[in-house]
Amino acid sequence: MTVSLLHPDDLEPSLLARGTYASRRRFTYIDAAVLLGLMLCLLMLIPAKLIVPNMTDLGRPGLIIAVLLFAWWVLARFSPRLTMVGPQPLRWVVLLYLLSILASYAVGFLRGLTTMEANSADRAVLFTLAFIGVALVVADGMPNWSRLELVLKVFVGCAAFMAVVGLLQFVLWTDVTVYLMVPGLEPKGFVPGFEVRGSGIRVASTTMHYIEFSAVMATALPFAIHFARFAATRQARQIFFVLALLVAAGIPATVSRTGFLAAALALLVMVPVWTWRMRYNMLVLATLLLAGVTLVKPGLIETVWGLFTGASEDPSVTSRTDRYDMIYSYFVQRPWFGRGTGTWVSPQYQYLDNQWFAQALTTGIVGVAVLALVHITATALAVLAVRRASREVDKHLCAALASTQLIGIAVAFTFDSFSFTTYATILWLMVGGCAAVWRFTHPQRTVRTSAPRRFGQETGARSTVRS
Repeated sequence: MTVSLLHPDDLEPSLLARGTYASRRRFTYIDAAVLLGLMLCLLMLIPAKLIVPNMTDLGRPGLIIAVLLFAWWVLARFSPRLTMVGPQPLRWVVLLYLLSILASYAVGFLRGLTTMEANSADRAVLFTLAFIGVALVVADGMPNWSRLELVLKVFVGCAAFMAVVGLLQFVLWTDVTVYLMVPGLEPKGFVPGFEVRGSGIRVASTTMHYIEFSAVMATALPFAIHFARFAATRQARQIFFVLALLVAAGIPATVSRTGFLAAALALLVMVPVWTWRMRYNMLVLATLLLAGVTLVKPGLIETVWGLFTGASEDPSVTSRTDRYDMIYSYFVQRPWFGRGTGTWVSPQYQYLDNQWFAQALTTGIVGVAVLALVHITATALAVLAVRRASREVDKHLCAALASTQLIGIAVAFTFDSFSFTTYATILWLMVGGCAAVWRFTHPQRTVRTSAPRRFGQETGARSTVRS
């Protein structure tokens, strides 16, 4: 009797040859990576104001796919023929988050809600299902590094497109999103205009807000740098280098403190995994980019510098701090589970411009603690993957994913990040990516593969060959 040393589930197709992909389940053209890529295209390329007619904010085509992804994951978990093998810490943390949302949702209805609050609460729960569905499909549905990288490449490409739209708006002072109308969709809700700030204007590209646009660009920047360095071919590296420059140039176009802070946090996390040559190259490129921005908009650098030095007198900052007493008065009334999920309706009350405060008011201490646990868990999984990974390219990608969680924590202090669905969906996709790389680098084969239980049992039985 001979025993095969190579477990069939442990095959990494991308190691066979460039461009090779052999499914661990069955040959298919549509898998989780394809659907996630389609969702990103619909979210980022189509202006956020466009929805399916006669629907609410959930009518964005990308969000519809996100909800269907949640349903797909649930069906897969309840089917004994499709259930994934091995543990996944993120599943338990996401379950706690969902339970906290549902508990606060019930508390809100027990308190008694207005019609506007009740409708907002229903939407908030559906948004939550869409977000966690994306995270879980990424965590459990990515079969290997190659498919995860495909999703991230689509993300970088879409982010570069958003950057081009934003730069055109910034230079031409023209809303070019009016040329991105999609037949069959209709505009709904607030349409972001241009806001003059110093010597420049703030643009939102295809998103709903300037800060959201800057947060998306900062989140995409580490991955653009990653593929500009590690893409398979020289031509691909050159293409991603151009995309990285576009994404980086999109951040100043928002004239937003959030974008610069988020980009700085991302680069701070990436520096430890860079070589000295890479650090030197990045410093040179940053200097050249800064010089180019100064040449195009001479007063922009001074404006951005003033955003930080004069923050204590900036109305956008003081208006936030002036709300602290009001927030505290509402918070102490219902500190544990809050007023109810989604019941702080900004037009009805006030804009908070702080996701952590919004979380505290609507879901209480429990909701804030569980959301923080989501970020902490995702960061820990990505950092652990950095330590386990043996290839430099894998370490670099894991560090990029870890940086997205620090960005998520930081930008939540500057705007209601979960109210802006383009960024919120991307953030939860990164949460799932952190869990996926944890699985890819796990020492046990049955954990790091995504084979169905039935397939794993069958192939395990075939590994013993009788002679």
